[in-house]
Amino acid sequence: MARKRFTAEQIITKLREAEVLLSKGRNIGEVCRQLDVSENTYYRWRKEYGGLDTKQAKRLKELEKENARLKKLVADQALDNAILREAAKGDF
Repeated sequence: MARKRFTAEQIITKLREAEVLLSKGRNIGEVCRQLDVSENTYYRWRKEYGGLDTKQAKRLKELEKENARLKKLVADQALDNAILREAAKGDF
């Protein structure tokens, strides 16, 4: 089966669909087949997006992207500092 990428909004919609189907008495296997996702994917999504609405999920993704950018900046700056320290010693 081809790997699909879902947006946060699509994931939240599928999780809500799953809740409705589960409340009707279906088991997890049937629900996952109907949603066209694996059980592992369902549980991972539920852990990450369980209590979120679409606005919160968008904000979460934005914050994750910003955090990754800032981590990269800090790593670059630490590398620059290490290079400058090495050059200041004169042991090159």
